[in-house]
Amino acid sequence: MVEQIEVRLGEYKRGFHLITNEIVSQLPELPEYGLLHIFIKHSSAGLTLNENADYTVREDFETVFNKLVPENDPDYQHTLEGPDDMPAHIKSSLVGASVTIPITGGRLNLGTWQGIYLCEFRNYGGSRKLVLTVYS
Repeated sequence: MVEQIEVRLGEYKRGFHLITNEIVSQLPELPEYGLLHIFIKHSSAGLTLNENADYTVREDFETVFNKLVPENDPDYQHTLEGPDDMPAHIKSSLVGASVTIPITGGRLNLGTWQGIYLCEFRNYGGSRKLVLTVYS
């Protein structure tokens, strides 16, 4: 059986944000066993799983990604939408547009220190749409 819903996240500032609770609160009743696939419908933001306890991990992610893919690189050709746009597209491709999480015992089977991150790479990305698909 497959169940699918589309949800809209509120606006988040640029950075890496834990959205686990926001996702869980919008899920239908989960099956005993299965998979949750989460897909973001945007090309300048991404999704990943990582540390859910220490906020400095999220700050360090932002620092490292900005060093890896800096703004205002003179080699960028796609510049009409601002200096954060092309780097946001590259960062989104590096992180990816989806995550898949096992469901066990009717709950997301995340590791003790894992959480779902929205990776917002634009200064003003606006609200973001996610497609949540539950497979049982």
